[in-house]
Amino acid sequence: MVHDPASLGFETRAIHAGQEPDPRTGSVIVPIYQTSTYAQDGVGGTRDGDYEYSRTANPTRTALEQALAALEGGRHALAFGSGMAATDAVLRTMLRPGDHLVLGNDVYGGTFRLIDKVLAHWGVSYSVAHLSNVDEVRAALRPETKLVWCESPTNPLLGIADIAVLAEVAHVGGARLVVDNTFATPYLQTPLELGADVVVHSTTKYLGGHSDVVGGAVVTNSGELREELFFLRNSAGAVPGAFDAWLTLRGLKTLAVRMERHCDNAERIAQALLGHPKVSRVYYPGLGEHPGHDVAAKQMRRFGGMVSFTHAEGEQAALDMAARTELFILAESLGGVESLIEHPGRMTHASVAGSLLQVPAELVRLSVGIEDASDLVADLTRALR
Repeated sequence: MVHDPASLGFETRAIHAGQEPDPRTGSVIVPIYQTSTYAQDGVGGTRDGDYEYSRTANPTRTALEQALAALEGGRHALAFGSGMAATDAVLRTMLRPGDHLVLGNDVYGGTFRLIDKVLAHWGVSYSVAHLSNVDEVRAALRPETKLVWCESPTNPLLGIADIAVLAEVAHVGGARLVVDNTFATPYLQTPLELGADVVVHSTTKYLGGHSDVVGGAVVTNSGELREELFFLRNSAGAVPGAFDAWLTLRGLKTLAVRMERHCDNAERIAQALLGHPKVSRVYYPGLGEHPGHDVAAKQMRRFGGMVSFTHAEGEQAALDMAARTELFILAESLGGVESLIEHPGRMTHASVAGSLLQVPAELVRLSVGIEDASDLVADLTRALR
């Protein structure tokens, strides 16, 4: 594009970065290159470098990667077939048998399952720490520590880590910091600018934004790491198809306006839950009483669209309430335009049961959509009765 993406506003980058009109036809929208292979101009004569086979590269996927890098303020981005594929690629690229990583005490259950049940058999060890406690993180570091894995806000307890401080602690300890930025999105937070080495996304969530595509992404400023990740992705094959890349790219265009509405609605719901007699605690970093509120206000544009709370009457009451909502759909995942409700202990975080990461049994997690906020509040109020 004519302008340097870094000089443009977020909304402009979301619509234009990597998405110039097609030079052959003038198509304003990036085409879906629904092809598995490409004609070569003589043996080894590939066009534009990598276009020999769509596992290796695809022009629609390239456009998505350019857009993702521009939005995160990074030099390189790679798209994957799922968020877990992206997570797996980062861990297997950056760790070797005998290495150690520090893991937050409140992370996505799938991430924990991959580390605890798969990488542990490969000879990788881990320690759990409250990432908001710098001394605890520092104490968890070992000579063999290569990574600190961070979510901020965390899933599902919406904890906040000071990314800039965490990056400094990791680097002093000889480790690198990876931030899963799925909950915040690059519209609300850009970890690379705060000192993180790698950003990971489940693009299934807010970036796609419409609950119709599964994908993942990794963004970094390191050219060396990009080449290593590219090699592993090409070797293992965890790539998104062209149509999946196109759907995600379409979702990015409206990310900014959607996130504003997600945040508006989440703030309304958090306030409504805060005074409800059947709610014992509300987890939302936008609330002044949240222990990470000041840090979140410093490193985030707004506080996100996720709200969690504990039911004052216990686990069964939480389960019953989650089954009674009408607008909030009982389902896993998050970040779509429609509101979702789930019970983490029985659903997304069942894999952490009995571990140091076990979540409260009475916890309910809300992915607040972009419907009318008054309707959403009324739906929750009815269900809590």
